[in-house]
Amino acid sequence: MNCPFCGHIEDKVIDSRLGRDGDVIRRRRECLKCEGRFTSYERIEEILPAVIKKDGRREPFDRQKILHGIEKACEKRPIGVDTIEAFVKKIEKKLQGTGEKEIPSSWIGEEIMSGLKSLDEVAYVRFASVYRQFKDIKEFMEEIKGFLTK
Repeated sequence: MNCPFCGHIEDKVIDSRLGRDGDVIRRRRECLKCEGRFTSYERIEEILPAVIKKDGRREPFDRQKILHGIEKACEKRPIGVDTIEAFVKKIEKKLQGTGEKEIPSSWIGEEIMSGLKSLDEVAYVRFASVYRQFKDIKEFMEEIKGFLTK
């Protein structure tokens, strides 16, 4: 691992700790050249299916895209980082559980919408407005009405 301060490749691990859920290892490291200290995180690389986009393109599953989308929807809402992280983890586990090699992006979008609906109504509407790509206010109002009647 390259030192973020000087770029040197050799370091030593000073401390290792398990993350809260036991699925991440946090390591404190010290560069052997400049003695700068930094933190790294290790996570098991899970095999996740490729995502089939609406236009037919295929790309690798990207956890950060989901996390970023949910964070944007939940911005300035009373939802903690741990809650969002657990939500993303739940989607990942469900995705792995399908056993599929490829999955449509629409499946992921619907899972996010379903989870946000029970998590926070405002976050749900925010995400829906981007995900559903409403063409006008009428479509947007129809989505809200549908949400309110359920």
